[in-house]
Amino acid sequence: MKKKIALILILIFAVLQIIPREKNENKAPTDADLFAVEEASSELQILIKGACYDCHSYQSEYPWYSNIAPFSWWIDDHIEEGREHLNFSDWSKYKAEKKSHKAEEAVEEIKEGEMPLESYQLAHSSARLSDEETALILNWFSRIHLKYH
Repeated sequence: MKKKIALILILIFAVLQIIPREKNENKAPTDADLFAVEEASSELQILIKGACYDCHSYQSEYPWYSNIAPFSWWIDDHIEEGREHLNFSDWSKYKAEKKSHKAEEAVEEIKEGEMPLESYQLAHSSARLSDEETALILNWFSRIHLKYH
């Protein structure tokens, strides 16, 4: 009985791999990108790209397991939703009011520990920020908020 259940589960897993999926589109950075518009140190750019860009830009770096269902569906959904809420690749396309609001939201989400997601941090060491790194990002987004407010 246990062998039958194991065989059925393996078969289901194999069939899931055949189901076609549409991967989120990746694009090279353009003039619309956050760091093409906003001045930031290279250290800050590395921090934000490492902690945010996989889900909040068109420069997502997919891990090896992103090709394995059902993980692939979960990751694609996170990226799609992340880009819907805030897409750093489209930053210059936002009006000043929206830039201010998005920067303010970034501060709130980071302060409340909502971003980067804990599940993302587990698999991505670049998203595990020290208190000093977090403060650097918070201060920068606060300045961006005030700049457009």
